[in-house]
Amino acid sequence: MATKKIVQKITPFLWFDDKAEQAMNFYVSVFKNSKIRSITRYGEAGPGAAGTVMIATFEILGQEFIALNGGPQFKFTEAISFVVNCGTQEEIDELWKKLSSGGEEGQCGWLKDKFGLSWQIYPPVLGEMLKDKDPAKSKRVMEAMLKMHKIDIKTLKQAYKQK
Repeated sequence: MATKKIVQKITPFLWFDDKAEQAMNFYVSVFKNSKIRSITRYGEAGPGAAGTVMIATFEILGQEFIALNGGPQFKFTEAISFVVNCGTQEEIDELWKKLSSGGEEGQCGWLKDKFGLSWQIYPPVLGEMLKDKDPAKSKRVMEAMLKMHKIDIKTLKQAYKQK
């Protein structure tokens, strides 16, 4: 009996108007350890133009994603975002620069990429500081974060240690 491959139980499914292939290629180029898994193209029956991408499956850091060219009916909103946990400022800086290029920088580590998808570029140390038992420390960190677009770990730590 053949061993069954375990399938990821929940997979983000991203609806694009007509940029699924470009988005997939962009995301795979931004994140290390990412790869394209498969591409299914529309045939003569449509509804997309024959030869264009219908569904693209790709992987980012072990997480599977599916992208669909489904037409203009639906758009991304900030109601859904992907959180990227970054351990260093260098990682934050690199991902922020790449993902925000051609998109929009938001506040508190949020951005929209050039395809309209929302991301949170987040250092887990921020959550640790915000959960501190000393409310004065967590308040200072929150106040510092609310002034930021891209998260700056050094500034957050300074606020945390401030007397």
